[in-house]
Amino acid sequence: MDRRTLASSSSSTSSSSVHPPPPEDAWYNTYLKLLPQSQSLHSSSRAVIPIEISRVNQVDAGRLDIEMSAMLKEQLVKVFSLMKPGMLFQYEPELDAFLEFLIWRFSIWVDKPTPGNALMNLRYRDERAVEARGKVRTGLEGPGLTVSQKIWYCVATVGGQYIWARLQSFSAFRRWGDTEQRSLARRSWHLLQRIEGFYKAASFGNLLVFLLTGRYRSLIERALRARLVYGSPHMNRAVSFEYMNRQLVWNEFSEMLLLLLPLLNSSSVKKLLQPFSKDKSSNSEGDEALCPICQATPSTPFLALPCQHRYCYYCLRTRCSATMAFRCSRCSEPVVAMQRHGSSSSNIAR
Repeated sequence: MDRRTLASSSSSTSSSSVHPPPPEDAWYNTYLKLLPQSQSLHSSSRAVIPIEISRVNQVDAGRLDIEMSAMLKEQLVKVFSLMKPGMLFQYEPELDAFLEFLIWRFSIWVDKPTPGNALMNLRYRDERAVEARGKVRTGLEGPGLTVSQKIWYCVATVGGQYIWARLQSFSAFRRWGDTEQRSLARRSWHLLQRIEGFYKAASFGNLLVFLLTGRYRSLIERALRARLVYGSPHMNRAVSFEYMNRQLVWNEFSEMLLLLLPLLNSSSVKKLLQPFSKDKSSNSEGDEALCPICQATPSTPFLALPCQHRYCYYCLRTRCSATMAFRCSRCSEPVVAMQRHGSSSSNIAR
């Protein structure tokens, strides 16, 4: 054996003695050592990401819900149009509460969005459950409202608005704010005014916070932690231009009428149309004894002042209460007071 063979054999033995082979479970031990670090990196990559929900969509959804309630109310009023005038006006708070309850019952209670929220691709989400989970990626995660949240939402929106409307109408009818009333009535009136002022100030502050953060457009949503989020990752925004054109034409036409109507002279228009209404004018003397609103003989006749045209007391009273600037249906003269037919001038009411 030569010197080179001896040198190579000696070097191999020395290297094997310096670097021993790794144990069989070395890879497994390294995996267990690096596993917590990899999990921390994975969890940090899936941390909470702030989701931006369009503020305009949330405000538009609220306006659309109000318009939907107004449309339902208009259709319901038409059903009672043949009944006695002014009867539905007395139960207007109950009618509004009934319509709001219907919208709540067939939308929020059954885990469906309201009509306005559906058009804006929004839904309510329980923010408390999302914060406990701590993982939000797209804004679509998270459960809907709980049963208690739905019930409290109904109590606040339907019941709260109805009770407040009735309190205001009752206090105005009883004239709690007059100085001649008892001290308890005046204190109750001032308390109602302070509550209303505090609520308006809190609503204004909530509006500023909503514009800043984009969360909770109302105090009720903030108290219940019910946040509006997107309901679907895709939304169809196709708009009918035919509808938009008709809406623009109607807006321009209404603005033109608002501009021209104050410039017209009502008396000259009546004189211009008088030749075309001879048949009606021939029977005008016989119609003077009828109430111009219900077209019936007044059981309790009252006179509209200063024109002195005869009305039913109920018809004239409801119209004057509903409209402060009510005009006589016969002569279009403003009605400033009302007087019982055949009584003295001292019995005048407004």
